[in-house]
Amino acid sequence: MRPKVMEEVEALRGVNSVKIKEAHEAGKKVVGMYCVFSPQEIALAADAISVTLCGTTQEPIEEAEKKLPRNLCPLIKSSYGFAITDKCPYFYFSDVLLAETTCDGKKKMYELMAELKPMHVMNLPQTAEGELALTMWENEMVRFKNFLEKELGVEITEEKLRNAIKLMNRERDAMKRLHKLNAYKPAPLTGMDMMLAQWLKGFNVDKEAGIELIERLIEEVEERIKEGKFAFDEKAPRILLTGCPVGSGSEKVIRILEESGASVVALENCTGYKGLDIMVDEEKDPITALAEKYLKTPCSCMTPNNSRMDLIKRLAEEYEVDGVVDLTWQACHTYNIESYFVRNFVKDELNLPFLQIETDYSDSDLGQIKVRVEAFLETISSTVNA
Repeated sequence: MRPKVMEEVEALRGVNSVKIKEAHEAGKKVVGMYCVFSPQEIALAADAISVTLCGTTQEPIEEAEKKLPRNLCPLIKSSYGFAITDKCPYFYFSDVLLAETTCDGKKKMYELMAELKPMHVMNLPQTAEGELALTMWENEMVRFKNFLEKELGVEITEEKLRNAIKLMNRERDAMKRLHKLNAYKPAPLTGMDMMLAQWLKGFNVDKEAGIELIERLIEEVEERIKEGKFAFDEKAPRILLTGCPVGSGSEKVIRILEESGASVVALENCTGYKGLDIMVDEEKDPITALAEKYLKTPCSCMTPNNSRMDLIKRLAEEYEVDGVVDLTWQACHTYNIESYFVRNFVKDELNLPFLQIETDYSDSDLGQIKVRVEAFLETISSTVNA
């Protein structure tokens, strides 16, 4: 039986789709963002609402393929499909868009999307190492700040930036504490519910209300732990999911894992723990602090990306996982290539079973994935019982 507060969490997207309309009609500005590298703090400091627009469902992909190639990442096609079909209220009510140069597919898709709404593109350094990369990323923060000031007709002061940083740190802290509850053995939350709670935070029109809701969920889950109520029993294999982002509509791998008896206890991906790991330094210059925090995001678009291995190791140890599953969306070349390094690291350094699953948003391969997952879990069981 799931926590009762999860019903409120699950209703967030519908509630916020109404709230975003009301806020827009009241004159509130909306900034749509696509990536964990996007500094929400600067949008909040512009007295705007920051919303996540990344597409996670199959529904709009057919329309997107009228302009985009079929053999492109489903996340990119879904994001563009929502933009051109007006099926996403968050895109519809966005006044400006923030894009970023992470992967080549997104960069070229953004050129098409820029025909729809005013867009600013942040040029992400392809490495997080060295002073040059940090200086470049600081300059990009300033460029985005200047863009919003001009487009929205506002002044973004240092005080507003500091207040926004504190607010976002509070949200990250709440989401991190929620995630860490699954380090408890057995896990009190299913991977599906953890994914929904983490993913839906991107649609929070009212950040304070969103934080308060997560705090209540944490309290309920902590109480359930005291009462001995858990999502799985102690025998369920504990899985760390790494790789590409997952959201409602693209959760099939999590669902299959848990329907097959596993407990997905940790989500390393950028719709999970990845963006929560590092806080923004509240004592430093705001622009520098933001640049430092976001540049440390361990994404596969960075080279080298050793910090991803460090994060996987920490999560694997803290959550006492029995195996690692690496999810790669089709045509996501950076994650697909990096899976080679993750596989070797997990097997050789962590001595854990590893499975890579390359798929898209469709249901066409559900049976194949289920067979592979069941074989993987058998491997874990034989290893544990050996």
